[in-house]
Amino acid sequence: MYHDLALYIDGQWVPGSEGASGDVFNPATGLVIGRVPHACAADLNRALDAAQRGFDQWKKVPANDRIKVLRKAASLMRERAEGIARLMTQEQGKPLTEATQEMLFAPEHIDWCAEESRRIYGRVVPARVPHVRQIVTREPVGPVAGFSPWNFPVSQMIRKIAGSLSAGCSIIIKAPEETPASCMEAVRCFHDAGLPPGVLNLVFGVPSHISEHLIPHPVIRKVSFTGSVPVGKHLAALAARSMKRNTMELGGHAPVILFGDTDPEWAAEMLAPVKFRNAGQVCISPTRFYVHASIHDRFVARFAELCKGWRMGDGMASGTQMGPLAAQRRVGVMSDLVEDAVAHGARVQAGGKGHDGGGFFYAPTLITEVAPQARIMSEEPFGPVVPVVRFDSFDEAVRNANALPFGLSAYAFTRSLETAHAIASALDTGMVSINGAPITAPETPFGGVKDSGYGSEGGIEGMDSYLTVKLISENSIGGRVSDLATGRA
Repeated sequence: MYHDLALYIDGQWVPGSEGASGDVFNPATGLVIGRVPHACAADLNRALDAAQRGFDQWKKVPANDRIKVLRKAASLMRERAEGIARLMTQEQGKPLTEATQEMLFAPEHIDWCAEESRRIYGRVVPARVPHVRQIVTREPVGPVAGFSPWNFPVSQMIRKIAGSLSAGCSIIIKAPEETPASCMEAVRCFHDAGLPPGVLNLVFGVPSHISEHLIPHPVIRKVSFTGSVPVGKHLAALAARSMKRNTMELGGHAPVILFGDTDPEWAAEMLAPVKFRNAGQVCISPTRFYVHASIHDRFVARFAELCKGWRMGDGMASGTQMGPLAAQRRVGVMSDLVEDAVAHGARVQAGGKGHDGGGFFYAPTLITEVAPQARIMSEEPFGPVVPVVRFDSFDEAVRNANALPFGLSAYAFTRSLETAHAIASALDTGMVSINGAPITAPETPFGGVKDSGYGSEGGIEGMDSYLTVKLISENSIGGRVSDLATGRA
C-alpha cells in the first residue's frame, strides 16, 4: 500500500483544482504506484495569499513560542521516521537504512535552527551626534519560495523549511513530484505540531509552471533552490529580474585526490560507501578520482573488489547496500558515459552494466585510464560510476581538480598535515573534506562557488539568508535635522 497524495495549502490537504496529475514510480520495479496532484495557477494564488497572511502572523510570534512549535514538529518526525522512511524507499529507491538515517537527520536541522532563532541579535552603533541612538536589527525577509530535489526528498526540503520558519518567514515549498508521499508526511508533522495555517504550504506540479508563477510574484521575497546548474541559472535570472534574494545550491563534480602517503586500501574502503550512497545520486558525491601513481594500482584493485561485492537490489530488501537510480533515463546516461569513456581509451575494471531483474539499476562501476576528453570528466555523472586518473605532482592534482566550472565539494587524503593544509587552501570549492571528515551538519554552512551556486544552507550563514538588516536612527529630543547634521542638537 502506498499513499493518498495531496497539496497542502492554508492549513488544509487539498487536491489540485484542475485535476492534473502525474505518475509516481517505484524505481526498484519500474511500476507506477501512485498519482501526484499538480497545482494550477489558482492553487498557487491561494498558496501565495496564504503565505502572506501566514507571514503577517508568524513574524510577530516571539522566538520562544516559535521554538515550541518547531521542536514539537521535530519530535513528531522522529516518532514517525520509520513509516516515512518506508514511503521514501518505495518512491525514491534508496535502501531503507539510508532512508531511515535521512529521517532521523532531518529533525536535527529543525532543532538547530529553532534554537538559533533565540540568537537573531541586533547591535547598537555609537552615533556621531548627541541624543541619537543607532540600532541595527535583523528581520525576516518575507514569504519564501523553496524548490527541493528528489535525491534527499525530506532532508533537503526540511533545510529550507527550518531556516524559513525559524527566522520568522512563511514558505511555499515546491517538493519533488518523484517523491511526494515522504514530503507530505514530513509536512504533516508541522501541521500536527500546531503551525498556524499559511505559514507552510506544499505544492507539486510542472516545475517550470510553478517557478515562473511564484518567483516573479510580489508576495515572494526570497528564493531557495537545490538542483541542477542549468535550472538554477534560469531561476536565479528570474529572481534577479524582480530583485528577489536567492540561495542556489547547484550541482557539483567533486574531485577526490589521494596523495602517495595515503593507505590506498583504507581510502578505498572509506570512499566506497560515500560514493555509492543513494546510488551516487548525491550533489557532493566524490566523482573524479585522482590517485597518485605510486598507489594507483593498489587503490584500483581494492576498489574493484568492493564494486564487485556491493549488494544491489530493492531498497526494502534486507542487506541491500545500493538501490536503483531514480529513473530509467538515468540508466541510459550511465551507459552513455561509460561507453564514451571506453571509446576514449578507458578500461572497465568492474560493473559497466545494468540489471536484468527489472527496475532502474546500474551496477557500481570502476573505470581507469580515463582520458580528459571523456565526457565523464566534465559532466557530473550523478550515479555509481567511478573514473580514476593517475597523477604525479601536487600541482598537477590541483590543476585537474580546479579545471571545471563546478565548485561544490572536494575530498583529499593524506597523512601529512602540511599537505592537508596546502590542498584545503588550493581547492576552489565551497567545502573540503580531508581524510573522509564529514561536511554536512545543521550547524555548518553547506554551499558552493562558481557554477555550483552561491549562498549557504545550514549554520548561521544559512539563517542569515532569511533575514534582512534594518538601521533605525532615533533622535531622542526631536532636534532639527540641520542641527543634527552640524552636531548642535
